[in-house]
Amino acid sequence: MFKKILAGIGIALAVIILAAVGIRVWADATYFSEYDPKAPFNVNVKEVTIVNQGDPQKEYQLIHFYFAGVNGEMVPTLMTLPNKGWEKYPVVIFLHGIGQKKDFLKEITLPFAQTGFAMACFDQLMQGERKLPPEASWLQKYQAFRKRPGRTIMETRRLIDYLSGHPQIDSRRIYLVGASYGAITGSTVMAFDKRIRAGILVYGGANIPLMLDAPLIRREGGWLVSLAKPVAWFCLNVADPKHYAGGIAPTPVYVQAGSHDQLVWPEASKALIKAIGTPTKVSWYDSDHIGADRDTNFANTKQVLKDGLTWLLEYDDPFRSEDQKVTELPSFEIGDV
Repeated sequence: MFKKILAGIGIALAVIILAAVGIRVWADATYFSEYDPKAPFNVNVKEVTIVNQGDPQKEYQLIHFYFAGVNGEMVPTLMTLPNKGWEKYPVVIFLHGIGQKKDFLKEITLPFAQTGFAMACFDQLMQGERKLPPEASWLQKYQAFRKRPGRTIMETRRLIDYLSGHPQIDSRRIYLVGASYGAITGSTVMAFDKRIRAGILVYGGANIPLMLDAPLIRREGGWLVSLAKPVAWFCLNVADPKHYAGGIAPTPVYVQAGSHDQLVWPEASKALIKAIGTPTKVSWYDSDHIGADRDTNFANTKQVLKDGLTWLLEYDDPFRSEDQKVTELPSFEIGDV
C-alpha cells in the first residue's frame, strides 16, 4: 500500500514537472512574439515644456507622451528635442537601469540636446507610472518580473517604429544607450533591430547565473543566492543576452564597464563582451557600478557619459553640415542618479 502511495506521488510530481517544463518551453518560444510593427501607435501627448527658455545654448523641448506598446498597452515616455532650428535631429533612445524611471532622462539630457541629439526614454514595466499596485500578489509580481525584459525589448522596437516616422527625427540616425539593466536588454534590441545606427552598452552583463555571483548580490542575498540561481535561470534564461548579443554585428557597439563593479561585476561584463564577439570599442573604468560615485560628485559617471557622447558624435558627424559639427563638448552636470 505504502509503495503504491509513493508511486502515485512520484507520478504526480513527474506530471507537474513535465507540465511546468512544457509551459516554460511554450512561454519561451512566444516570449518576443507580441511585437507588431504594424500596430497603431495611438500617441497621446500629455505635456510639452520648454526647458531653459530664452537661453539659446541650453533651450530644449521636454515632451511627455504615451504610445501603444505590446498589445496596445500605453507606454509613458519622455522625449527631448533641441531647439536648434534643424529640419531633423538624430535621436538617442535611453534605456534606464532596473530601479530607475524615465525621469532620469532629465538629469542627463542637456549635453545631448546642446550637441543636437533628441533623446527618448520610457518607463519600463514595474517602474515609474507602470509600478505595480501595493496590493499586487506574488504571482502578479513574478509574472511582471519575467515579462519585463521582453517587454522592454519589444517596446524599444515599438519606440523605434514611432521615431522612424516622426517628422523631426532623422530615421537614419537612431542610436541606443542602455545603462545597467538597460544595457542588458539593450544588447538584445541591437541584435534584433538593425535600424539602430550605433549603440552604447553602459555597465551591462550577460549570463544570468553568473550575474547573480556579483559581490553586492552575494553580500545582500547570502545563501539565498544559491537557491535563486536555478529559479532565475528557469524564469529568465530566454532573456539572457548571451543568446543574442552575437547578432549585434555589424552594428557598431561601444561597451563601457567598471573594473570594480559590485553589482554587474567584471566577470558578467566579460561574458557580455564575449557574447558580442568583437565590440567596436571597449572601455574599462577604475570604478564601481555606474552612478555609485556620489561621494565624488559623479566624476566617473560624467566621464562615462562624456566618452559615450564623443563616440556617438563620431558616428553622427557624416550627417552634419559644418555649422552643425561639434568642436567642443559642453560641461556635464548630473542630478541624483
